[in-house]
Amino acid sequence: MTVKAAAFGYLQQMVKEQAGIVVETDKEYLAESKLSGLAREQGFSTLEPLVDQLRRAPYGELHRRVVEALTTNETSFFRDQLPFETLRTTLIPQLLAKSSRPLTIWCAACSSGQEPYSVAILIKEHFSRIASQTRIIASDVSREMLARTKLGVYTQFEVNRGLSGVLRSRYMMPVNAGWQTKPELRAMVETREINLATAFPPLPQIDILLVRNVLIYFDTPTKQDILTRMHRALGPDGLLFLGGGESTLGFDVGFERCTSENKATWYRRKETK
Repeated sequence: MTVKAAAFGYLQQMVKEQAGIVVETDKEYLAESKLSGLAREQGFSTLEPLVDQLRRAPYGELHRRVVEALTTNETSFFRDQLPFETLRTTLIPQLLAKSSRPLTIWCAACSSGQEPYSVAILIKEHFSRIASQTRIIASDVSREMLARTKLGVYTQFEVNRGLSGVLRSRYMMPVNAGWQTKPELRAMVETREINLATAFPPLPQIDILLVRNVLIYFDTPTKQDILTRMHRALGPDGLLFLGGGESTLGFDVGFERCTSENKATWYRRKETK
């Protein structure tokens, strides 16, 4: 099942308008692989009739499903490890020393939820006294990914990517052919549907914001806008974690770049005039 240039151009425009995400011109294969099943479900043998149907109808459920299908959902437990080590050894202790109020941590674009559950495990393992008060917000634009996060069910392959046997036995329970996060872990994670490309809904003051390996999919003006709104969402001395290939360099958004001894990088919120 292939997609013609005009149809692919429409899909690119729709994803940009609805999610702020840039689908590169050489990614036709992405549309072909991710939309083939949806096209067949709608009774089409090619993608062009699906696109024609999208063009004719006002934005609705089918459009949303197409946008979700074309966004990248790649994650794993304790992905890239260094940020979690730095949170454990340095940053969370510093935040707790400065204030007695509960921590609020936002995992933006959380995909299927391994990152917020990794944060929850870190808190339970090393800061158990604050676990019941810590608020972890897991957000994504995809309702399907949020449903997966809320359920907390993962395959053996997904669990093996980053989760040790010890942690699996403490925080997961076997279900069917996979594993589910235990109820006390799920109780720590709150799911929210948030489109980063649009105005954020009301949020509590954020202490730690993880939005890793996401900004690479947005164009420069959208990145500037997202970082500006994230700066507002963070509390004084709030911490921002980006992906390894991402940076605030070149954006006037009020963040100070910090690096730890283990080479982890994060950004600290600065007050702006």
